[in-house]
Amino acid sequence: MRAIEQDSLGGPEVLKVVEVDRPEPGIAEVLVRVHAAGVNPTDWWTRSSGGLLGEKPVRLGWDVSGVVEAVGLGVTTLKPGDEVFGMPRHPEPAGAYAEYLTSPVRHLARKPAGLSHVEAAALPLAALTAWQSLVDTAGVVSGQRVLIHAAAGGVGHLAVQIAKAHGAYVIGTARSAKHDFLRSIGVDEAIDYTQDDFAETIRDIDIVIDAIGGDYGPRSLRTLRRGGIVVSLASPAEARLAIKASELGVRAVFMIVEPDHAALKAIAGLVETGKLHVEIATALPLEQVAQAHEIGETGRTTGKIVLTTVNGVPGVVRAS
Repeated sequence: MRAIEQDSLGGPEVLKVVEVDRPEPGIAEVLVRVHAAGVNPTDWWTRSSGGLLGEKPVRLGWDVSGVVEAVGLGVTTLKPGDEVFGMPRHPEPAGAYAEYLTSPVRHLARKPAGLSHVEAAALPLAALTAWQSLVDTAGVVSGQRVLIHAAAGGVGHLAVQIAKAHGAYVIGTARSAKHDFLRSIGVDEAIDYTQDDFAETIRDIDIVIDAIGGDYGPRSLRTLRRGGIVVSLASPAEARLAIKASELGVRAVFMIVEPDHAALKAIAGLVETGKLHVEIATALPLEQVAQAHEIGETGRTTGKIVLTTVNGVPGVVRAS
């Protein structure tokens, strides 16, 4: 089977197509014929730094949508032919940039009805990150004020919709060129971070979702009402905010997304009821993985980038 592999750390050029043996599912695992694989910032961070994967060669990719090819011993909830999506094994290696992968059965869920494999592959990591930060970590409830940074990005645009589905009032930061898109997915207020300082204009926020890092965390603390929370997705270093947050009567935490069967089912339910839409920035064939990473590293895409292994049709990049 074809897979993407790298023998050294570096830029997109280290990614190469190789032929490797098809894996076999182990106990409580399934073999998935990959139709599409999502591309995420953690992928290019791992490509260049090694991330948490350790030994080389490294095989990237966690987001997957495809069809169950075979099942391992003890699997009762899926069968060959079932269409599935998910985020296997994260943060351990999954190797979704390939024609086949194996996954623990509970790291997958049935693909939402009516959703293409390209759309489904764009969902798991970003949507699970949004769900686990908003619902599990921050406990979002109706009427709360939620500030989402990079609201047009992969995690951001899904976090907006999940927050809205829970009845929140949502403020999103993005360049002005993306404000129409933000309004189309439910943002109540859009702020151009290149023109306005959100920390000076926004107050009484209950939840901040920060996928940017840097000074965004400290500045976001100033927007919170007492008892509010900043959930950082950018860097473990953001954990240092906890001390400052405590002094202000608020909270700051760092979160790493993990496989979550129940949340995948909830996300699929939002898709099927029309409350969650995933925006595709571009879809490229597996062989163009380096280009996919180059596009992603610009930090200017709206929505998600996807690699296809079956009937891949390149899309149009939306960037500004």
